[in-house]
Amino acid sequence: MGLAATAAQAGDIDLAAAAELAKNSDCFSCHAANEKIVGPAFASVAEKYAGDKDAIDTLVQSIQLGSKGKWGRAAMPGHSSLSTQDLKLLAGWVLATKP
Repeated sequence: MGLAATAAQAGDIDLAAAAELAKNSDCFSCHAANEKIVGPAFASVAEKYAGDKDAIDTLVQSIQLGSKGKWGRAAMPGHSSLSTQDLKLLAGWVLATKP
């Protein structure tokens, strides 16, 4: 997925619903839009995966199962209770984050 495809997907998501889901899923406990807290800034994640055709799937897996070592020593806990639709919504929202 190129940058244009990522932007097109971002245009297809409900940004308000995604932000509310992120808030309710405690994403903001460790992440912020443009600054590192415990985990990376959403904008940094978007930048890292820009142009990656598998970005949505990669982020869905990281959100669902958690990850360790991608952004330093802190581990991200998994969010296995989220539906596939919600996982894709969050992944698309993260990828749409601008610095």
